[in-house]
Amino acid sequence: MKAMITGASSGIGRDIALNLAKLHYDLILVGRNKEALEDVKSTIDGKVKVKIIVVDLSNLQKVKELYVLTRNDDIDILVNNAGFGVFGEFYDIDINTELNMLDVNIRALDMLCKFYLKDMIKKDRGVILNVSSTAFMSGPLMSSYYASKSYVYRLSLAINEELRRRKSKVTISVLCPGPVDTNFNNRAGVEFGVKALSSSYVARYAVEKMFSGKTIIIPGFKMKFVKFIVRFLPDKFVTHINYNIQKKKGK
Repeated sequence: MKAMITGASSGIGRDIALNLAKLHYDLILVGRNKEALEDVKSTIDGKVKVKIIVVDLSNLQKVKELYVLTRNDDIDILVNNAGFGVFGEFYDIDINTELNMLDVNIRALDMLCKFYLKDMIKKDRGVILNVSSTAFMSGPLMSSYYASKSYVYRLSLAINEELRRRKSKVTISVLCPGPVDTNFNNRAGVEFGVKALSSSYVARYAVEKMFSGKTIIIPGFKMKFVKFIVRFLPDKFVTHINYNIQKKKGK
């Protein structure tokens, strides 16, 4: 059994890798930071086979090369965890940084889903876990990031319905965490105004629910409540509230 995790060098990706290692999955760890990936590998300490692939997923040619490199590895689980956010008013965010984020959060994830899903459908087995966020509504001051996570959320639900209708044994889940204590905060330049969940808890919860076949995975009661309540509120009102929440995050 083998799993590939993108963004595996830290945070949720790292902890999902550790959880899958405990379940005896051989691992392919994908990330930009070789030293950090080596650290994850040493933590696993020979319990399972671990391959490290250093790649920047904002380079879409490298995404294609990643698939070519691993297509014969018979991957049972794909975890699309790589992603980052940027904070600020839309007009003021550096365009190159924003486009790199969209390439990682949307285009690379979309490509990897498509490539490996085709293989899984042929085998009629496999699991895909896409990491979205509870940021699937509109989010002023992190507008492009929120929009990218909404894409991941909607894409995953659509694929799930397609798989259900073809009676496939392949499953897809979407993880929607709220604030999590990871390096995401530093890269995005934000500080959360509410207590963040630990990445170890989120990863453990995600793996458990993924294997149970749950489609939408939301760790923590607070975020489940948020998901429930926003269904009854006008979009414009939710956007107004989100602006006030986001403004408090700025460092």
